[in-house]
Parts: sequence; structure tokens; C-alpha cells
Amino acid sequence: MNSAWVKPAVQTLRPQRLVLWHLLNIPNVLTLIRLFLVPVFLALLSQHRFGYALYVFCAAGLTDALDGTIARWFDLRTEIGALLDPFADKLLLLSAFVGLTVENAIPGWLLGVVITRDIVIVFGYLLLIFYTDERVPVHPSYLGKAATCLQLASVIGALAGAGQSWAELWYILLYTTVAITALSGMHYAYKGLVWLSSSEPQMFE
Repeated sequence: MNSAWVKPAVQTLRPQRLVLWHLLNIPNVLTLIRLFLVPVFLALLSQHRFGYALYVFCAAGLTDALDGTIARWFDLRTEIGALLDPFADKLLLLSAFVGLTVENAIPGWLLGVVITRDIVIVFGYLLLIFYTDERVPVHPSYLGKAATCLQLASVIGALAGAGQSWAELWYILLYTTVAITALSGMHYAYKGLVWLSSSEPQMFE
């Protein structure tokens, strides 16, 4: 075989392997594990094994903490990872809310507020891209972070049976979660309108 044909083939294979290795680094693998844990979590919920579901949910949360830390410390951030990580987080959290609502462990009105807020954020972001033709930078606000923490606390509380053991504190947590989630949604909508008014002022004339 002519060696002139072999060398280009080897050279094309090596960059592909390097790209694949770059994409399948440790943070991205941890994100994929979190995605694979979602159906496991839902299967346990459907079988009313809340204790095991809680362990799986916490394990998924641990992968979330690890992938971001490792990506920052070792400079392993990738574009695909920046997209997959928030998608995996949101899929896990929404799956937990839907599953727990179906099992009557979380009231439906809480799920409604959480989903409405996420729809407003995603739809608003797409509108900004459509009208400004720019990729709008997204930075979580303090209200957004507080809403996420409260939502996580609500899921963990529901899995741990807080509604039965600490009924008063449980409903305080639920009402607080609804209030902060709604406020964070309105805050993101306000920030989006401010950005749009600065980029396309003629729309507000």
C-alpha cells in the first residue's frame, strides 16, 4: 500500500479522536451521567420508592457540583458542556416536580408556577435573539439562584416526607418557593425588556 495514502488517513483520524476526547472530558461525562439518572429517578418515583429516589436525586446534584468545579479548576469548559449542563439541571428539576406532582407529594399550583416561569424565560430569550439578532448574555440573578435553591429544597422535602412530619414548615417552604419563583420570573422579564429597549429603542417609541 502506498504510504502517501496512509499518512493523510492517520492525520484525519487523530484530530477526530482529539475532538471526541475533548468533548467527552470528565465534566461532560458527569453531565451525561446526570441525564441518565433522570429516568432512574422517575422509575423509582413511579414505584413509590421515595427514599431511593432521594439518594439518586442527591447523587445527580453531586455530579452537578463536581462538573462545574472540575471544569473551572482544570479549564475543561467546552461549548457543548455549556449547553448540556443547564439542560441537564433543568430536566432533572422539572422531571422531579412533574413526578412528585403526579404522586401528590407536591401541589399542582407549585408545578404550574415553576413551568410558567421557565416558559417565560425561554420564550423571552428566543424573542430577544429574534429581534436583536444577537446572542444575549445570560447571568443568573440572585432571585433566580434563590428560586432554584428553594425548588431544590421543595423536592428534597417532598422526597423526605416533610409534608407529613413538619406540615407548617412545609407549607411555608412551598409558599416561599412560589413567591420567589414568580418574582424571579418577573425580574428576568424586566431585564429582558431593558435589554431590548437598549438594543431596539424604536420598538418602544
